[in-house]
Amino acid sequence: MNLGDRLRDLGRYYRGARGVWRELLAAIICLALGIVLMPCLIFLAGRIALGPYARGSLFALWHDYLQGLISGSMAAWFIAFGPYVLLWLLRGGRRLLHNRGTAARRQ
Repeated sequence: MNLGDRLRDLGRYYRGARGVWRELLAAIICLALGIVLMPCLIFLAGRIALGPYARGSLFALWHDYLQGLISGSMAAWFIAFGPYVLLWLLRGGRRLLHNRGTAARRQ
């Protein structure tokens, strides 16, 4: 079973889950993205905008990021939970737009 199959299975499992279990899965997936993907995106954006990372490669940045998480850095934890916060903002925006459309149809 390759990675694509596993991700498809995880997506099906997530769509079938309900309630607290679904929210826990969303939080775990978002936290994994925040720990793995966000440092890569930050590295790429920094490299494009600012030039090379002073301490080395992507792995050096990732090491520094993990050290920040371990030491309790608020910035590192904000980056880690960023995808989950974004998910909640998107959910809130969708709900706000949905409620606005419902109220407009009632009038």
